[in-house]
Amino acid sequence: MFQIGNTLISEEILSEEFVCNLSKCKGICCVEGDAGAPLNDDELPILDDIYEDIKPYLRPEGIAAIENSGKYERDVDGEWVTPLVNGKECAYVIFDEKGITKCGIEKAYEDGVVDYKKPISCHLYPVRIKEYKKFTAVNYHVWSICSDACVFGKELKVNVAHFLKDALVRKFGQEWYDDLLKIDQEYQERKKKKKWF
Repeated sequence: MFQIGNTLISEEILSEEFVCNLSKCKGICCVEGDAGAPLNDDELPILDDIYEDIKPYLRPEGIAAIENSGKYERDVDGEWVTPLVNGKECAYVIFDEKGITKCGIEKAYEDGVVDYKKPISCHLYPVRIKEYKKFTAVNYHVWSICSDACVFGKELKVNVAHFLKDALVRKFGQEWYDDLLKIDQEYQERKKKKKWF
């Protein structure tokens, strides 16, 4: 466990290697699971504001789910999440010609239609953030469907911290990320010497 300010970061962020391999997994993380993508409270009004702009990017099934359940809903734990299509994929999911899942929100962002990329929980995956009163936990989430990403990360020698650079900077800022890189450098050097703690 490492600390930067009021964030506590699990060692796996530095020790585990991970790079999404969409050609293998097809973006299955947007389809599988018990609920939609976790949402922060401050993301709810954003989804309200941008919905009409992103709607043309969405599939009819996704639009129907959103207009039936709402742009967001509460899961069994009482947390805000994106709605699902028939209990499966996120309502904001689209599929490319190869059957790979994409985010309709992100596609609108790439086209310059909206300035919100996608839910931060999606951008940060496989990292999950948990807010507590006195600190924020930054943890690595293990999910068997991401085994191809772990293999690909090992091949490329890219750890979670480096893979998620843009998302971590978006969430915590450049200064925080620079501090993480310093910790990572020290961690990797000590790991080579087998003297880490």
